[in-house]
Amino acid sequence: MTEPIISPDTQREQRLPPGQVLTRKWPVLHAGSVPPFDPAKWEFRISGLVESEWSCTYDEFIVLPQVAVKADMHCVTRWSKLDNLWEGVSTRTVLGKVQVRPPAKFVMVHCAYGFTTNLPLADILGEDCLFAWKHNGQPLELDHGYPLRLVIPRLYAWKSAKFAGSN
Repeated sequence: MTEPIISPDTQREQRLPPGQVLTRKWPVLHAGSVPPFDPAKWEFRISGLVESEWSCTYDEFIVLPQVAVKADMHCVTRWSKLDNLWEGVSTRTVLGKVQVRPPAKFVMVHCAYGFTTNLPLADILGEDCLFAWKHNGQPLELDHGYPLRLVIPRLYAWKSAKFAGSN
């Protein structure tokens, strides 16, 4: 793995946005119980405005080329955690598995328990965006998105949808 990509947020002079409180912990903000994870049933799929759908298993996903991203995390609940090191697969690598059709402008991410989040295609294609399975050198904890978490550093943490694949 190469040197971490440094998110532009970590280069700002003022790293703590107005109204945010710095935390050393990573607060747990989880709705409901943590979904069970069975690697044999897990599937990652891209569909919609693409020429051909693409899907893979967990074992196929984790052998894709890996990246590391160092970025601050800010949450809409008004806390910030600085200097996070995320490791996983670049969103550009994943979306490179399909040919996105020209009308596509947004991405809908489907998560466990029917949760979804949407964001502009341009945001998910940022150089510092990834599907992470590690945080600060350790596998993600269950309460923080194990086995896979979408991380878009320049957006608030609520856009980092847990369980980007489906069980």
